[in-house]
Amino acid sequence: MNQMQQMMRQAQKMQAQILKVQEEMGGHREEATAGGVVTVGASGKGDILDVRIDPKALRPEDAEMLQDLMVVAANEALRKAREEVERAMKKVTGGAGLPGLF
Repeated sequence: MNQMQQMMRQAQKMQAQILKVQEEMGGHREEATAGGVVTVGASGKGDILDVRIDPKALRPEDAEMLQDLMVVAANEALRKAREEVERAMKKVTGGAGLPGLF
């Protein structure tokens, strides 16, 4: 029974650490730039925070290209944010993959 209690305490400690990392990573920010003209910021929660467009890219004939660059930059910023969250979680879990955490 003692071993089971110790395992439960370790699990509770890990859960508290995971919640702390998730909270901290929510405030984490990653950025990505596409085509040198579109920059997107994303949070560790997976939210797009902002989109910045270099004014030199604001020509009507470039609208379709600009839209494509926004998608590329947004996906890259979100990928970076996910990787950073996974990296932080691995520190807590010791690399063990725990389903449903990230």
